[in-house]
Amino acid sequence: MLAPVRARYGEPAILRWEGEVTDPELALITYSPGRRHDVTLFVRNGDRLALIRKPHFEPGIWRTPGGGIGQDEGFVEGAVREGLEELGVAIELDRYLVRADAVFRFADQAVPWATHVFSASTEADVLAPQDTAEIAEARWGAAAQLAGPIRERLLATGRALWRYRVALHDAALSELDG
Repeated sequence: MLAPVRARYGEPAILRWEGEVTDPELALITYSPGRRHDVTLFVRNGDRLALIRKPHFEPGIWRTPGGGIGQDEGFVEGAVREGLEELGVAIELDRYLVRADAVFRFADQAVPWATHVFSASTEADVLAPQDTAEIAEARWGAAAQLAGPIRERLLATGRALWRYRVALHDAALSELDG
């Protein structure tokens, strides 16, 4: 399924990550039986970077948008759909930045997970999430915020899933800078 995606958008950098999660974090990872992947989108408009906040996020927690690709849709179509649902704008994928192969561990369980990180662009100036049950807010930010105060806030939570998100952000920003 990913061979045509790699042919069109390039070979991603590989990130391997492993971490111990809490029981509530494990529940977030396994709530959808059989799903062990997500796509993360670095959507830009000039120097601006799209960021989202979900209703359950603690204050100061923001991340780049993304979600799961449905079994009945193509990979690119699913990624574009996620951008539309979470940001309310049409996006165009630019580059396959990072493929993260993660293992989340809890007690005697090891849950494998893959995250596919893409850069994308949009001409839209206003972000207005369509899926307001899942997305509380979307805004324009900057890569420097994601690498600075947002990164610090995510790590300060002590949660493994936020450490994973920071690793994804760091790897993608490194690829974008490189």
